[in-house]
Amino acid sequence: MKRSQLIIGAMACLIASMSWGAMFPVADHALEYIDPFYFSTIRYGAVAIVLVILLWIKEGRQAFRLEGKGKLLVFFGTMAFTVYNVLVFFGQMLLGKSGVMVASIMEALMPMISIGVLWGFKHVKPKKHMIISMVIAFVGAIFVITKGDMSFFLTLKQNLLSLAFILIGVVGWVIYTMGGQSFSDWSTLRYSTLTCVFGTVVTGIITIIVTIQGYVSVPSIGTISAVKYDLLFMMILPGFVALLSWNYGVKILSSVNGILFINFVPITTLFIMMIQGYKITIFDVAGTLLVIIALIRNNICQRKEENEHQKNLIKEQLSKAV
Repeated sequence: MKRSQLIIGAMACLIASMSWGAMFPVADHALEYIDPFYFSTIRYGAVAIVLVILLWIKEGRQAFRLEGKGKLLVFFGTMAFTVYNVLVFFGQMLLGKSGVMVASIMEALMPMISIGVLWGFKHVKPKKHMIISMVIAFVGAIFVITKGDMSFFLTLKQNLLSLAFILIGVVGWVIYTMGGQSFSDWSTLRYSTLTCVFGTVVTGIITIIVTIQGYVSVPSIGTISAVKYDLLFMMILPGFVALLSWNYGVKILSSVNGILFINFVPITTLFIMMIQGYKITIFDVAGTLLVIIALIRNNICQRKEENEHQKNLIKEQLSKAV
């Protein structure tokens, strides 16, 4: 692969990760006015319309053919644009201001969560270095969540649901990212568009149901006006740009290399919160560093294994040639 392609892939993953890092502080303000259901529906409803227009122009009508993969598209779309977006923001809203950093650090745990998903559903047992990295990342997450106050565990019942929402949401995005492998012969734009459309439709249906049941109310024009800049930002960068950039970057670099850029999510969040005047504790910094160290360590070990595997293959080929 050409060096220029690798640079483009790296930049794409970097843009996506930094956009997501900026997403949580912006959402913190928006969620004071609008609930996560309408927030997600409006946000990705607009993104879906733009993606559909672009796909039609670039690839034509045939790009909208499901090719027998309709159920998979609905499933992966629901994981990303319903489970992830609604639950992560719902959990963040319930936790209040501390939810910004908690949601961000949970996002950075995606590589570790993907290992757990493979272990639980595909019975791919993680290697020793993966387990160690998972433990380090988990400790880092505990630092950020508790802020060093162990009495947090005494009030765990009050926060358990919020944390569970965020964790389940992040698992949803991990499943979506892994699902892209089933559509490797499709363009990034096609996979992103169709999953976004189906996922947003599911979110819209659920939003209508919870509105009829009286759990949420239709936002007024005044409410939309209060969060219009938040919505605009969320549609453009963490929505449209990050979605395409991430799927495109991972496709070029592979999930092993691309996932390393998720490190920039909590870094970006910390930086923005410091600018906003939020009191960053030593536990926020230490926890974030531990998660980053765990991700880098795991990635280095994976690269070493790949190199060893390549060397062994070359030796086998040479021995056969002799």
